[in-house]
Amino acid sequence: MLGRRVFNDGNGGSDPKADEFKSMVVEMMVLAGVFNIGDFIPSLEWLDIQGVQDKMKKLHKRFDAFLTNIIEEHETSNSKSEKHKDLLSTLLSLKEEKDDDGNKLTDVEIKALLLNMFAAGTDTSSSTTEWAIAELLKNPRILAQVQQELDNVVGRERNVKEDDLPNLPYLQAVIKETFRLHPSTPLSLPRIASESCEIFGYHIPKGSTLLVNVWAIARDPKEWTNPLEFKPERFLPGGEKFDVDVKGNNFEVIPFGAGRRICAGMSLGLRIVQLLTATLAHSFDWELENGINAEKLNMDEAYGLTLQRAVPLSVHPKPRLSAHVYSS
Repeated sequence: MLGRRVFNDGNGGSDPKADEFKSMVVEMMVLAGVFNIGDFIPSLEWLDIQGVQDKMKKLHKRFDAFLTNIIEEHETSNSKSEKHKDLLSTLLSLKEEKDDDGNKLTDVEIKALLLNMFAAGTDTSSSTTEWAIAELLKNPRILAQVQQELDNVVGRERNVKEDDLPNLPYLQAVIKETFRLHPSTPLSLPRIASESCEIFGYHIPKGSTLLVNVWAIARDPKEWTNPLEFKPERFLPGGEKFDVDVKGNNFEVIPFGAGRRICAGMSLGLRIVQLLTATLAHSFDWELENGINAEKLNMDEAYGLTLQRAVPLSVHPKPRLSAHVYSS
């Protein structure tokens, strides 16, 4: 979905480079979230004791080569006479146009934009969707209710569409609950204090690096009843948080952050997770690998910048829609 929006690649084919790119994104998230002694003892940073900086530099070179190749291929495949059909073509066209200050967009800036979009928009969405499916498998009653709602609204003669999402309140509650228990960036992203201040008796010097523990906030028993329980009903009318959303308006659940620095891709990310989860739940029944009991499904989390499962979810799909839907 994100690839089509950026590169207009709608041929449905499988790109052999996709796995390579995903592995680089995962490696970047692991390195960005790893415990690095230099972050806590600045005087030791230049030693790079754990080799984190060296690994990051090598990874940066791989990303640069990968994105340079994409830009070159895109420039040769699209004639300049064609109108802008995708985001990348639009960005490339801006290389020839000056802004109000007389500056032009450079290849380096375009590659930075692409990296931000894909790094923040692929690993986070896929991991959140994986958590959503894992929670549905672990809670068969909830999965059955999601599938019943999808069957009532969409039926079994076609695939779920983005236009169907507003008519799926229970599915949306499931997604909210997934973001609550499994925020894609559990410590959000680092912030720098622009001025010295005091918060709840703690002095925060100017220039300090701050992290917001989004994961802990959404599991605070002072705010949530039975916070460790996966309960989508809490976001439905009559529930304890029926009027709460995940868009930064309610600080008890802020998976995308809040305020001026809220995630720029929030709307797209939310839609992607909703549509992916709806499609997977609607199109297939799922069985865990090796006949594992759903109640014993491993829900441990891995350490990193993004919240990954410690053990990747391995399942077998079984079609549940009419046969012609899968061939269309």
